[in-house]
Amino acid sequence: MNSQTGNTLRRTAILAGLALALASTSAFADRIKDLASVQGVRNNQLVGYGIVVGLDGTGDQTTQTPFTTQGIINMLAQLGTTLATTQSLQLKNVAAVMVTANLPAFAGIGQQIDVTVSSMGNAKSLRGGTLVMTPLKGADGQIYGQAQGNLLVGGAGAAAGGSKVAVNHLLAGRIAGGATVEREVPTALGQGPFIHYEMASTDFGTTQRVVEVINREIGPGTAQALDGRRIQVIAPEDANSRVAFLGRLGSLEVRPAKSAAKVIINPRTGSVVMNQMVTIESCAVAHGSLSVVINTEQSVSQPNALAAGQTVTTSQSEIEIKQGGGSLIQLKAGVSLSEVVKAINALGAGPQDLLSILQSMKAAGALRADLEII
Repeated sequence: MNSQTGNTLRRTAILAGLALALASTSAFADRIKDLASVQGVRNNQLVGYGIVVGLDGTGDQTTQTPFTTQGIINMLAQLGTTLATTQSLQLKNVAAVMVTANLPAFAGIGQQIDVTVSSMGNAKSLRGGTLVMTPLKGADGQIYGQAQGNLLVGGAGAAAGGSKVAVNHLLAGRIAGGATVEREVPTALGQGPFIHYEMASTDFGTTQRVVEVINREIGPGTAQALDGRRIQVIAPEDANSRVAFLGRLGSLEVRPAKSAAKVIINPRTGSVVMNQMVTIESCAVAHGSLSVVINTEQSVSQPNALAAGQTVTTSQSEIEIKQGGGSLIQLKAGVSLSEVVKAINALGAGPQDLLSILQSMKAAGALRADLEII
């Protein structure tokens, strides 16, 4: 093999290695639009009080929900109908509901958005109901939309003779395109020559990498980090050019910095979630289960027929305390998530016991992670 052929093979191998490295880098990279959002471009929450009609006898019991009756009276009054008396008003096919929606950024007048309808009374089901025209208000009290339409509830239920069967949740549903935007919310894409990106989470390493990628792809000095969350970017002032510029920036790929070691604990459900950065040091753990059992029996003391006594009911309780064995177990240091999981599983503890064990390991300095309770 001559030298020219050898050089060609070496160049081919180098190019293949670079391609593999770039492929692996892009595989673990995120787009800027996934890591950050443009300041000022946001959703706005809307809420309204409405009435659902057309229910098959599963509406509110108006004797217990007077606001449903009042809502119907107000609606009929606006339609030109006045009730002489409301004492005998029974509305089994009507339910009072709260209507919520998200008004997206740049939404224009006439655009349709989805709404969620939720019962606020004691209705049994909203299935088959129709939402009557409901104004949707923003945080400033202004009306930004009107909602109306047939409700879609993803469930079914039946009740008879004191028995009840329900599939999924029957007291909330959605109306696709059920609201029409009536007022626009002005959204500014930055001020003057600058736009600002807000990172989804505060991370100085990831923020700096985003700045480096923008300056490398667009030009030096284009982006500047203001703090660990905000990035200031020089952008074209022409509206069309600015939109194209933001589209280009959002598609740039950035490899985020490694996140901090964290363990998330939910004591209500017993859930424990940890990321791959969690490690443990060598430690010894002993944990025993403690249970208290109380048995109560009712006994009746019956006097003789000729006696002047009274029948008395007494209670006899037995209390038993059991404590399971908790032998001391040594956990080896783990440097990967699989090793940490293997070490924790060796304890044989349930989810609720595991919460206490992790807190104790953190206090002892054996758990190298931040504990966050949600």
